[in-house]
Amino acid sequence: MGRKRKKSKLLEGIKTIAVAFAIAGVIRTFVFSPIIVDGQSMMPTLQNEDKMILNKLDYKFKEPERFDIIVFHATEDEDYIKRIIGLPGDRIEYKDDTLYVNGKAYEEPYLDQYKQGLSSIPLTRSFKLEDTPVGSETVPEGYLFVMGDNRRNSKDSRLIGAVPIDQVVGDAKIIYWPIKDAGITE
Repeated sequence: MGRKRKKSKLLEGIKTIAVAFAIAGVIRTFVFSPIIVDGQSMMPTLQNEDKMILNKLDYKFKEPERFDIIVFHATEDEDYIKRIIGLPGDRIEYKDDTLYVNGKAYEEPYLDQYKQGLSSIPLTRSFKLEDTPVGSETVPEGYLFVMGDNRRNSKDSRLIGAVPIDQVVGDAKIIYWPIKDAGITE
């Protein structure tokens, strides 16, 4: 009788571990997953090799918002992390290092650290949306206009065009490593 009981406990333990792995797999696939920032295009907000939590569920219940940091499929093999600057229907323009959306100037406090160290050269070169690969006066329906915070070193919508909303994997707000930078992004 003792042998049967041990075998039964062992099977229960294996089942419990299997269920735990299945739940973890579902959460990682559909809800949250860890990501590692690759490159310098989001500096100073994010550093190369920062470890973050990607929330895959957020945009199932709400629309993306201006200035959210998102991860999207840029190619079949590569995901990018960028900041949303323009939403569908927005007219985007940068003039004299200032963002204008639909004619209204917006402050970008997350760029202040970079702008402080600059001389007379603007961080973001002046452009109008129609001068980018988007090629129209407004961000098309179903698309987003994204940019990296490191405006001088970012492959973003100014080069790749607008990003289809259905290619957005999720938003990235939480840095968990390195510990000194842990917290919620701006």
